[in-house]
Amino acid sequence: MDDLDSLLDVAQPVAAERSPYFGFVEFSAARAYESPSHWSKLRARGVLGMTGRLGDAAKWKISGRLDADMAPAVESDIYPTAVERDLRDEFMVREAYVDFAAGGLDYRVGRQHVVWGEMVGLFFADVVSARDLREFYLPEFDQMRTPQWAVRAEHFGDDWHLEALWIPVPSYDDIGKPGGEFYPFLAPAGARIAHEDKPGNRPGNMNWGLRASRLIDGWDLSAFYYRSTDITQTFYRTSDAPLVFTPRHDRIRQVGATFSKDLGSFVLKGEAVHTHGRKFNTNNPAAPYGLEASDTLDYVVGVDVPIGADWRVNAQYYGRTYYGHNDWMDWDRNEQGWTLLVNHAFTDALEAEVLMVSALNREDYMIRPKVVWQMTPVWRGIAGFDIFGGDTYGVFGRYDDKDRAYLEVRRDF
Repeated sequence: MDDLDSLLDVAQPVAAERSPYFGFVEFSAARAYESPSHWSKLRARGVLGMTGRLGDAAKWKISGRLDADMAPAVESDIYPTAVERDLRDEFMVREAYVDFAAGGLDYRVGRQHVVWGEMVGLFFADVVSARDLREFYLPEFDQMRTPQWAVRAEHFGDDWHLEALWIPVPSYDDIGKPGGEFYPFLAPAGARIAHEDKPGNRPGNMNWGLRASRLIDGWDLSAFYYRSTDITQTFYRTSDAPLVFTPRHDRIRQVGATFSKDLGSFVLKGEAVHTHGRKFNTNNPAAPYGLEASDTLDYVVGVDVPIGADWRVNAQYYGRTYYGHNDWMDWDRNEQGWTLLVNHAFTDALEAEVLMVSALNREDYMIRPKVVWQMTPVWRGIAGFDIFGGDTYGVFGRYDDKDRAYLEVRRDF
């Protein structure tokens, strides 16, 4: 009997012990094919992380990312030296936090992602995480987001959720250096852009927010209030002779809401955010620092529709209203646009999709076709195009000469 028991023990499947390590290595290359054609990215990226427990009371996670991009060095006649230094190599702590429970609340303390909203292609209610915008909105959002050093407390009910957030040392959007491929500010001819003026680490610059979520009759609803030093740069005109602009960060407050509902044949989603305290560049020569203050309302509503087993279509309508609009601004009072994503799975391993984003007020668009090949469970390849067009001062049209083809190969572990 002992021999039979031993045989049965050996025959039982043994669950593979999950490794505490995780991460990936990736190489990505992008070639801008408009004249003059050049390499816009030749980047190697490695991410390594580890998870663990502190007894039964807490668990922890830590991860870091190392990047090295050769494109600016190879294309030294295209990119300024400052851009080459900025992209040459970079290390970032991605996550470093501890989770524990106390007093009926769940806490997460340390560097962490906080995602309050997520739509396709653009950011709306996702106001907390900073972003790496040196490639515009082209990378995957989970790689674009820059975590915050934060303390988060949450309470979970049966169908509701409360969250309080405190960020003592905020992170801000990384827009790179002037002359970078997707630097966001179009300075007038002859103007100089000064070094970014980041806020000091003092109590008045800390960020904090509250968020409440509730599930009602299948509707997933949430609302939030967020007081912060803006992650987005505002370009102040700090000198007229010579003309100099300085990126700074305004103190703002935001009130927002999100909703989603599975309606059977499709999923309906939407987000809206009202922002107070942000300033915008204007052509008015008498405006202090070349800026006009305006409250804004950003909003989006979309549907996600599966068609059969192999097709998925996502469509969105979005807009921004400037409540302090005047004729000196480059934008209309009500800016509007749409996005359309069409995805088709040819096999379990091969799929293709195209994302189109376009303004409705003017010619201004972005088109992103790509093919994804999941070669093995751990190897993935992506090939595609990023195409821009339209108004020179449009969100997308300003990058009309940055159209590119790209290739990515990634190995997860």
